[in-house]
Amino acid sequence: QVHIVESGGGLVQTGGSLRLSCTASGIILDGYAIGWFRVAPGKGREGVSCISMSDGSTYYGDSAKGRFTISRDNAKNTVHLQMNSLKPEDTAVYYCVARSNYDQLATMTFESRRYDYWDQINPGGYWGQGTQVTVSS
Repeated sequence: QVHIVESGGGLVQTGGSLRLSCTASGIILDGYAIGWFRVAPGKGREGVSCISMSDGSTYYGDSAKGRFTISRDNAKNTVHLQMNSLKPEDTAVYYCVARSNYDQLATMTFESRRYDYWDQINPGGYWGQGTQVTVSS
């Protein structure tokens, strides 16, 4: 059985930092892409960042560019999202999603902002339960 577990969320002041982690069990992530998405109160799903576990290619949503860094640790089947210079508008539940990327479709759709490909309704993806990030002003 596959499990995706996010950790590292919490409460931080504006300008602070958090490091989110996403660890998978039941699958080997080498052929997957890992995407971070967030859902803020009253808003829709937003793509934050994505990484190819096979070659390390990274992609960022507009809100994350220059502030967030995604990285991988294949040996630990884990992905990290380092978030710096946090703002109140970063407050959201952050979800980690693993999707098979053997055909490069996962990274291609993330890069082109076609996030619906990553939605839970589409088979082949694994979602975590989410971790809350709250940035106080």
